[in-house]
Amino acid sequence: MEPIDDARWETVRTRERDDRFVFAVRTTSIYCRPGCPSRTPARRNVFAFGDARAAERAGFRACKRCAPDDVTADADRVRLMERACVLLDADEVPPLEAVARDVGLSRFHFQRTFRRIVGVTPGEYARARRAERFRGRLTPGASITAAIHDAGYGSSSRPYASGTLGMTPSRYRDGGRGERVTFATAACSLGRVLVATTERGVCAIELGDDDDAVLSALARHVPNADRRRDDDALRAALAAVVALVDDPATNFVLPLDVRGTAFQRRVWNALRTVRPGEPVTYASLARSIGSPHAAQAVGAACAANRLAIAIPCHRVVREDGNLAGYRWGIERKRALLARERR
Repeated sequence: MEPIDDARWETVRTRERDDRFVFAVRTTSIYCRPGCPSRTPARRNVFAFGDARAAERAGFRACKRCAPDDVTADADRVRLMERACVLLDADEVPPLEAVARDVGLSRFHFQRTFRRIVGVTPGEYARARRAERFRGRLTPGASITAAIHDAGYGSSSRPYASGTLGMTPSRYRDGGRGERVTFATAACSLGRVLVATTERGVCAIELGDDDDAVLSALARHVPNADRRRDDDALRAALAAVVALVDDPATNFVLPLDVRGTAFQRRVWNALRTVRPGEPVTYASLARSIGSPHAAQAVGAACAANRLAIAIPCHRVVREDGNLAGYRWGIERKRALLARERR
């Protein structure tokens, strides 16, 4: 065991909540969550551990006040945040001060607690939910103006300015109609690979057994876009992606046109920091983005990824080390992980 480091000690000293570690006290043989209301111990007696099991293996027992071994210890806060989500889901979103009062917290503590449990700020959550309502109302033949106001936007310019859809509302409503998507395919060590780009960057990387499979996947993504094959224009991009498939440690610098909710983007950004050969679990990835209770939502975000390898969702495994589903086939996921371990 080593003494606690400066950063973690500051968290303990200021009683700040942090679910990424627990601390143990040598003189009492007890370990606690950061933020425990018990008296702050002397630093020389404090040690940090990654989780409750590690502390217990070292001979410490759980504190009865903060229950660091109880995964339901935050259940009361989770219920409050669920109530807050219901309020933020309304077409007419109330001011954040009003939501905070409704759940019995100050605005400052409400925002911090909401972000820790849900994974995004209350404002990001409200904007994402409004965008989802907007997308749901953009059915073929629907009035764009009506959809904007029905979704709760105060101005018809807001959906355009926010970049919510990655394209204009009319194009999204029509399955990308009017948007130019350039693509190319090539052979790679995992079968066939497709790279598709917009004016903003690479919007899709698909893997499959043949060209029909990867082209069908792209068509489902943007069914009505102006999809044009251009092998010459994408020669360099395709070569970069093939190199990444063959060697995931390759430095990949192509710009990406990433489209997703605020939470999905947080997950995808975290995935891009995971090193090759060092897979993570859904739970640990959820903790890394400050949402320890969102392992299932993290899995859904991984499943929504359309940029194979570039956003390495193949590096996420179950708690027991077994492989979960993978959009491009479990055998490809197994091959990628084996290649990275070598």
